[in-house]
Amino acid sequence: MPNERILVVEDEQAIVEIVSQALKRYGFDVTTANDGDTALDMAYSLRPDLIILDIMLPRMDGWEVCRRLKSEGETKNIPIIMLTARREERDVVEGLELGADDYMKKPFSLAELMARVKALLRRTLGRDLGKVITNGEIQVDLEGETVFLRDVVIDLSPTEFQLLEALVKKPGRVVSREELLARIWGLYGGDTRTVDVHISRLRHKLDDGNKPRPVIQALRGRGYRLTWED
Repeated sequence: MPNERILVVEDEQAIVEIVSQALKRYGFDVTTANDGDTALDMAYSLRPDLIILDIMLPRMDGWEVCRRLKSEGETKNIPIIMLTARREERDVVEGLELGADDYMKKPFSLAELMARVKALLRRTLGRDLGKVITNGEIQVDLEGETVFLRDVVIDLSPTEFQLLEALVKKPGRVVSREELLARIWGLYGGDTRTVDVHISRLRHKLDDGNKPRPVIQALRGRGYRLTWED
């Protein structure tokens, strides 16, 4: 698991909590600031590996924070992802011209933000921070062992995670009960009802009441496959 430090600079507490929780699930060390002055002090003292920086901040806006960090030799190489609720293209351009490495417009996809964080760290630190596989509106992070369904984290047991991973890796294809039993439990032959019980629990957790909905189909005598239904 990664242990890189991420500085989240945002004055909306709800966003701070959601983003921080998601980052911590991936194993990142998270520090937060809710105004520009504090963010600048933390960036200089902590030297985070990446900064998620909102534009509209009290005391000092994100543009000025970005400009100062990118103009200092000790902090200019810290990657910055800027967040903006403003829709004008010139706001995005201004942030990039000040040296921001990426930007996202609010409201943003939490899963996409996590993917961009990892991609930036991979480029700047030269480390492989894991692979995310996608099936419809499900994102499975293999390294962080985290699953998002429509940008909401789904709380799965290790066994349920492995079952979903096996199904997501073979979109539209049938995975036999015997294959799942061997792959997850290390059993070759035997009672496959264990698989059925865990699949039933997984089905329940994937049902968020929205459409299209992920459906784990049981095909008699063959196994299971993951599909989507309207």
